[in-house]
Amino acid sequence: MEEKLSHLDKDGKTKMVDVSGKSDTDRLATARCTVQLPRVVLDELEAGDIRTKKGPVFDTARLAGIMGVKKTSELIPLCHPLSLNRIDVNIELRDSAAVIDCTVGCNGKTGVEMEALTGASIAALTIYDMCKALTHDIVIGPTELVAKSGGKSDYVKETH
Repeated sequence: MEEKLSHLDKDGKTKMVDVSGKSDTDRLATARCTVQLPRVVLDELEAGDIRTKKGPVFDTARLAGIMGVKKTSELIPLCHPLSLNRIDVNIELRDSAAVIDCTVGCNGKTGVEMEALTGASIAALTIYDMCKALTHDIVIGPTELVAKSGGKSDYVKETH
């Protein structure tokens, strides 16, 4: 009987997936997180990256996203530690939102979707943290996998 949830054994107990029999392949994943910014924050951004007492918002968020990717296996209990080859965190303003795209790559036995989702999420939380002095009316989400390649299957999110 094939297990539907890979992190549960046949008795329903939590387990880390055994990837020892898998081949190393190039893995790539991109996740996106959107941060809805109220007018008061957008007004500050018109002159460029906001600089707060904590530093420049988007530069700091990019660095936090990179750090988040690297810490994923420490934050999410059943994620394997990975040797990463690539981490790109891009943040751009689109209408009234900061759109964060986090792309992660490795050559390994397991995918990097969780790393990409973690990086995008941590970058979004950092934007919130750095802008909350202006307003708490900042909304984070959605956070979603945009694409992944390598391993058993590839995925690209359908756009409407």
